[in-house]
Amino acid sequence: MTATEPLFRPFRLKGLELRNRIVMAPMTRDMAPEGVPGGANAEYYRRRAAGGVGLILSEGTVIDRPASRNLPNIPFFHGDKALQGWRGVAEAVHGAGAKIGPQIWHTGSTKGGAWKPEAEVESPSGLLAPDKPRGRAMTEEDIADTIAAFARAAADAKRIGMDLVEVHGAHGYLIDQFFWQGTNLRDDRWGGATLPERSRFAVEVLKAVRAAVGPDFPVLLRVSQWKQQDYGVKLAASPQEMEAWLGPLVEAGADVLHCSQRRFWDAEFPEIDGDTGLNFAGWAKKLTGAPTISVGSVGLGGAEFLAAFRGEGAGAAPLGQLMDRMARDEFDLIAVGRALISDPDWVRHVEAGDTAALRGFDARDLAELV
Repeated sequence: MTATEPLFRPFRLKGLELRNRIVMAPMTRDMAPEGVPGGANAEYYRRRAAGGVGLILSEGTVIDRPASRNLPNIPFFHGDKALQGWRGVAEAVHGAGAKIGPQIWHTGSTKGGAWKPEAEVESPSGLLAPDKPRGRAMTEEDIADTIAAFARAAADAKRIGMDLVEVHGAHGYLIDQFFWQGTNLRDDRWGGATLPERSRFAVEVLKAVRAAVGPDFPVLLRVSQWKQQDYGVKLAASPQEMEAWLGPLVEAGADVLHCSQRRFWDAEFPEIDGDTGLNFAGWAKKLTGAPTISVGSVGLGGAEFLAAFRGEGAGAAPLGQLMDRMARDEFDLIAVGRALISDPDWVRHVEAGDTAALRGFDARDLAELV
């Protein structure tokens, strides 16, 4: 068995069949003028599919709500022009042998820079972070309309030929702002003292999405403990709290949990099983029984990714852990982010053991779709 063989096993879920366990992680590019993905966007994704990625999760693409995006060129997942553009992206990816699903998104009250949307931003309690007001608190009508918009986007994903849909519930954006006690101070049914109470909005989103796509279309949910507003936040401080949070989300319709952490090799609860214990995705799978995707700083060492398997380079321990964890099915899939920005053929190079061809991430590549 080669060192990287655990990455290249097929994966099946419902009608979804992936050629390997490598997922392109969603990464905001802000390069869809007027919210419409065009030929350059389709070619960007096609290159990664041709480079060997098994599943592509699109950059966050926003639902049909005022102020649902926090940058001016984030793509829409609503409206005929945008959806036709996404149909073209899906066809390009399928032609290169990969599967694809959109990550549907609402940015809540987060800031993406100096740009401001025309409408006032919305969130559970009109907060960007604890004690940091921004925008307005959502009304019952706003919440109902937002749930319906997520469902419409999911139905459109299925209609235009996508293979699955992922709901973005992580990183301090709208759904995560409902989870987080620091940004959800509501005293109605959408708030509460406990994490399961504050998860009701996400549960209703997932129920509506599931109803819109039917039982056989895969639905993913991205979750995180950390927030862009505070990297140190932990929603669930124990396995018991994590099970109480994630279990109802799986019951509501999430087939796969995409568990985002900043470094995949970090143990989620080291006080229980040590510094090399289960990571976030490992615990989520153990507690819910759902398949999970892990993600966090994979491949950022460039050629060190493969050299590490021979005991060379500083990345040896984390990367060796990745293969060990995947070989024992701690989690099911691994998402790769920034490494794929600079190297569309990263997967092919890894599969061939071609360390010389691997490129490290270069932040200058964020300026264009390469």
